[in-house]
Amino acid sequence: MKLAKKGGLFLSAATLAFSLAACSSPQTSRSTEAKANVQTAPVEKDGNKIVVRFWHAMNGDLEKKLNAIAAEYNQSQDKYEIKPEFEGTYEELLTKFRSTAASNEVPALVQSSEITTKYMIDSKKITPVQQYIDKDHYDTSKLEKAITNYYTVNGKMYSMPFNSSTPVLIYNKDAFKKAGLDPEKAPSTYSELKEAAKKLTIKEGNTTKQYGFTMLNYGWFFEELLAEQGAMYVDHENGRKGGAEKALFNGKEGQKVFSLLNDLNKNGELGKYGNDWDGMRAAFQSGQVAMYLDSSAGVRNIIDTSKFNVGVAYLPHPDNVDPKGVVIGGASLWMTNMVGNETQEGAWDFMKYLTKADVQAKWHTETGYFAITPDAYKDPLILEEYKKYPQLKVTVDQLQSTKSSPATQGALISVFPESRDAVVKSLEAMYGGTDPKQALDNAAKTTDRAIEIANRTSGKK
Repeated sequence: MKLAKKGGLFLSAATLAFSLAACSSPQTSRSTEAKANVQTAPVEKDGNKIVVRFWHAMNGDLEKKLNAIAAEYNQSQDKYEIKPEFEGTYEELLTKFRSTAASNEVPALVQSSEITTKYMIDSKKITPVQQYIDKDHYDTSKLEKAITNYYTVNGKMYSMPFNSSTPVLIYNKDAFKKAGLDPEKAPSTYSELKEAAKKLTIKEGNTTKQYGFTMLNYGWFFEELLAEQGAMYVDHENGRKGGAEKALFNGKEGQKVFSLLNDLNKNGELGKYGNDWDGMRAAFQSGQVAMYLDSSAGVRNIIDTSKFNVGVAYLPHPDNVDPKGVVIGGASLWMTNMVGNETQEGAWDFMKYLTKADVQAKWHTETGYFAITPDAYKDPLILEEYKKYPQLKVTVDQLQSTKSSPATQGALISVFPESRDAVVKSLEAMYGGTDPKQALDNAAKTTDRAIEIANRTSGKK
């Protein structure tokens, strides 16, 4: 299974340009609370059913799975008709959403990646789902707190989680056995990872036949390894207690991550594949890499398509550090305020349907994304799946063992795309010889400048 644009976490400079102008802090977002001054589209009907348009970025097999869920919902009741509409990548969808005004074809639901959360909150085009949670006395305690925490700001839940994933360590058990390592015990600390990578690296003359470890030049993984240490990405409680003003990721915790990767690279034990997800996965499956970080949503596909035994484990952490857990990735569903109350009621009804345990059990087993309703894991469908794929349970255990804090909730900044790009460039510079601390400091300075520009543009400075 391929992820939709690998989780849809990258946004272009064009997207960044408009997100820079959307930087008010969560406490000061005014127009998301009501529709006063917002023109709404007339109610659209298909026969006697109210049409609820749902813009999404799921392509290929994922789109088929999504369409099937929508069809089952449509058949389950006679009041609403969900119409899923593929709008391209997350980037393309968000660009279209930005320019959308009330019309006959305006969406009631929009799927958007997790790093767009601050932009969506400040867009003045959404209604927080908390309004319907309160109105309906909906019990959110039945949802996975480690997931809903990301989309909750100051006690208010803004969107409904949908396709959620986290990173995990994936390793070749057969390669472990050949190297004299215990195939049932993956490295859990940085020192154990370095020791295993050394034993797993196979060189023949000037050629490396197998690298011990690899991690894509991708900001998401860096953020996860940072949060696992309980460290903040930006100030003001990760931008959740007021608008962020300064990057903090270049502190001692971030330096530990860069130092680990720098040491592995200098020792010739780190495979480098840039940001090529497919290339990295192909390298693992062909035996060119023995360990790597990947999305939990890709675990089953890796197991199914590999010719060796695959192990899955928690993210490794620095020695003598109590691991705090992971930050949720993926995307959530946002209710727009450009449709009338009747249409919003339909959007909310569909959201509630998606949280049903049996629906989530099917979604989890068919796609690899987490169930947002923990009760789904008791469903016979999942229990049977775990007998065949016990590795999948590891991903869920890691998520559920996460300790809630601003660090594991994830950072809220509208300039995330530019910041991630800065981290990627710093990793590349470090691999080219730049001092790890200097490389990381450079990424932080770039992030600080982007935040300053965004705050000045929005009148915060």
